[in-house]
Amino acid sequence: MDPTETVSAIEIGGFAAFTFAIVVYFAGVRLTGAIGFLRAYSIPEPVSGGILAALLAWGVVSLTGREVIYDLSARDFLLVYFFTTVGLGARISDLIRGGPILALMLALTVGYMVVQALIGIIGALFFGLPSQAGVMLGTAALIGGHGTAIAWGPVVEETYGVAGAAEIGIATATLGLIVASLLGGPIARFLIQRNNLARPEDHGESFAGEALEEADQEVGAVTNSDFLRSILWINICVAIGVSLDEALEEAGVMLPLFVPCLLTGIAMSNIVPKLFRRAEWPAGTPAMALIQEFSLSVFLSMSLMSMQLWTLADHVGVLAVTVTLQATAATAFILLVVFRAMGKDYFAAVVSSGFTGVTLGATPTAIANMTAVTQRYGPAPLAFIVLPLVSAFFVDIANAIIIKLALGF
Repeated sequence: MDPTETVSAIEIGGFAAFTFAIVVYFAGVRLTGAIGFLRAYSIPEPVSGGILAALLAWGVVSLTGREVIYDLSARDFLLVYFFTTVGLGARISDLIRGGPILALMLALTVGYMVVQALIGIIGALFFGLPSQAGVMLGTAALIGGHGTAIAWGPVVEETYGVAGAAEIGIATATLGLIVASLLGGPIARFLIQRNNLARPEDHGESFAGEALEEADQEVGAVTNSDFLRSILWINICVAIGVSLDEALEEAGVMLPLFVPCLLTGIAMSNIVPKLFRRAEWPAGTPAMALIQEFSLSVFLSMSLMSMQLWTLADHVGVLAVTVTLQATAATAFILLVVFRAMGKDYFAAVVSSGFTGVTLGATPTAIANMTAVTQRYGPAPLAFIVLPLVSAFFVDIANAIIIKLALGF
């Protein structure tokens, strides 16, 4: 082969990627069943299977020199579907009582973002990089995720002369996603066992206590009518959410699509049953629970299996040191600040597991961590409303401000 010839990538289409993600999930189920550590520390099945698939893809790249690229259009659709089901299961009464928690969580998150930005700058300077490179080792890549890293990478490279800024950000986001996926379960287990925390029904201390009975009733057969009814209402909410998103975009407000769909689901779930009392509302049914778990599991499988681990090799030193510092700081902040501020109860432990995803990975990682914990120890529904609203709705705005301040450091 001519050494100047470009080697084509291995491109996996949308249907094949979606199907492979299901296989990856079942691989994770087998791994979790076979390895006691994964079960004991509530590592989500899509995480263990997805990391294995990402490692195999790295092996293919190493052997053939051809990158593995997935069409992830189905993944984005599943994310919208999942958060719409979360909204359809939300109660206004829970949200009202959770208002102070939402405000407190936002304050904690924004405060920690400043710490994370400073750690990124310190890591960059330690390895002789410009301070602006620290943005790609901090909030742009970790709290912001791959999308924010890709968006800001060219700006940092062209404006401040940081070579390979986008690659550094993508690599940091990838490594952060892995670390966040592996830390959430152990943190929750440590807090629950150390503080002898029981399920909300035992002490009545959780803000989500009212929804516990409904969550416990999500056991039974999934009928064809229930399943199709759930799909219909989800699709109605998504259609309204998409229209709302387009209107917001025209007004200059940019939000992830799942946010207006989540809010639409909340509104519909608290209006329609009251207006049409004879209507069979799908919230809390086994069918809705099945759709919710399916959407999240396949989404996370696709996210983890599509990680391009080979991008880490070029910056292994600065990545290893900085991400280790970030993970250590996040863990300390969660144990010493977040858990205590959230009430030091079971709800606080679940939120703490999700906060690892917010600070180091991404919103879906936070949800997956909390799902794995609640499947093992018991429900905490309000946590699935508070964290997504904070991490996707408010944090993006704060992150843009902090990134600009960090670039002028």
